[in-house]
Amino acid sequence: MKNNTRFQHQYLEKILATEDGHLKKLHRLVADAMQEQELISENLLHPPGETFSRGQLVADKVASFGGSWTFIISFGVVLFCWIVMNVIMAAKAFDPYPFILLNLVLSCIAAIQAPVIMMSQNRKEEKDRKRAENDYLVNLKAEIEVRNLHQKLNLLMEEQFDNLLEIQRYQVELLEEISGRKKSKGKA
Repeated sequence: MKNNTRFQHQYLEKILATEDGHLKKLHRLVADAMQEQELISENLLHPPGETFSRGQLVADKVASFGGSWTFIISFGVVLFCWIVMNVIMAAKAFDPYPFILLNLVLSCIAAIQAPVIMMSQNRKEEKDRKRAENDYLVNLKAEIEVRNLHQKLNLLMEEQFDNLLEIQRYQVELLEEISGRKKSKGKA
């Protein structure tokens, strides 16, 4: 009888130790996954510093100013003043009515400004492409992590199920033993 009780205690301690080991493994895995996620998000939030050439900085400033209301309004004012001044000066105008010089100036500005803006847009497009690649990698990692977590949960559930079946089998044996004792006491 004492051997049976001692066996019961040993068996229950073994089951509890196994469960404790599984919980510790799970905690370690989750902690590792969280630490890796922090590192990825840290790299995405603070990418390594880029160095820009003088031309790239100028292209960004020209694109920034050329695409603003300040540029449109100031350019409109300059055009208006140019035209009014040449119309008022009539015979002494430096650019009389067909405003050929104005057309030349506008063409030169457009010819220079367009490629500069395109350089800036190309660089920003490259940044957007890198950002999209980073987003893809993070999404891919998240998908893999979710799959891993599903596998871990399935494994834990299978182990729990096996342990529960083992406990149930043990309980059935105990019940059979108890009912056998009652029958033997009832016969005696």
